[in-house]
Amino acid sequence: MARAKKQTGTGTTAAIYVVAGKDAALVNYHCRELLDRLMPHEQRATGLFEPDIKQAALSEVLDELRTMPFLTDRRVVALRSADEFVSEHREKLENYFDNPSSTGILVLTVSSWAAGTRLARKLPSVGQLIRVGELKLWEIPPRLMEYAQQTHGKRLSKQTAEILIEVAGEELVGLYNEIDKLAVYARDEKMITTSHVEALVGHNRLFNAFAVIDAVTAGDAAAAVGRLRRMFAEDKSAEFTVVGAFAYHFRRQFQAKALLEEGRPAAEVAKRCNIWASKDAFFGQLKRLSLHRIGQCLVRLAEIDHAIKTGRTTPQVAIERLVLSLAS
Repeated sequence: MARAKKQTGTGTTAAIYVVAGKDAALVNYHCRELLDRLMPHEQRATGLFEPDIKQAALSEVLDELRTMPFLTDRRVVALRSADEFVSEHREKLENYFDNPSSTGILVLTVSSWAAGTRLARKLPSVGQLIRVGELKLWEIPPRLMEYAQQTHGKRLSKQTAEILIEVAGEELVGLYNEIDKLAVYARDEKMITTSHVEALVGHNRLFNAFAVIDAVTAGDAAAAVGRLRRMFAEDKSAEFTVVGAFAYHFRRQFQAKALLEEGRPAAEVAKRCNIWASKDAFFGQLKRLSLHRIGQCLVRLAEIDHAIKTGRTTPQVAIERLVLSLAS
């Protein structure tokens, strides 16, 4: 998960951009996003120079930056994983920061950018620093909603974004990739819905979690544990998504049970809770569960999620213990 913090230089398009962060995948994502803003794809054949950093020569980089654009609005030089390059050529880069090209843009991605260096002190006057840091969980849904709209022209509700996070995990780049696939899957529809997420992203893990819960509510501990272990064996990503998959089902159960206790008809409950498949099994589970017990499951899952994130347990051990306790 990542948040871009910008320290802005002069003008809307700077002469130099530095994208800094420990997570290489997130840094590269922000670099791609930046390049998309700076230069359309049809101009990159003649306007973008992106050499192998291990073979990049400073003289060649500076020549490319100072060469007049040809069939493009500007020239862009992008150097990825440039920490060693910056260290090796620091003094000459300082000279370039003092007098950058008026027609070329330099983009550097680095794992760290120390504030006390001369380069760091010079950058704000000629460019922008984009720091890639950690996002809070509550900040992710708005980011996904914005990405779906800006990248694909599709609306994504906050609720659907939260469900996507539950079934696909909290890693931002991975979530963006899921939205890319969902946008294609949704085709001409203007909105990415919960049904799309269930069908494309979460089908297997949600189905597996549903099967485990079904065995749990039937009191069949052996079947529940067997299905859970197969889930981990068959889905290598389950350790990152299993808590979300179970929480998704129990939240739907909590909402549905509350509506049923209000006297709402099952057809209305199914529609409001997006229950389109396995309706009989779903409502059969609800008959065997009280609202209080479902709430306890959600509390336990929140505790498990915290314990996993703080390294006090592993997903497989924690969920298996939960399943055994519920089935008994």
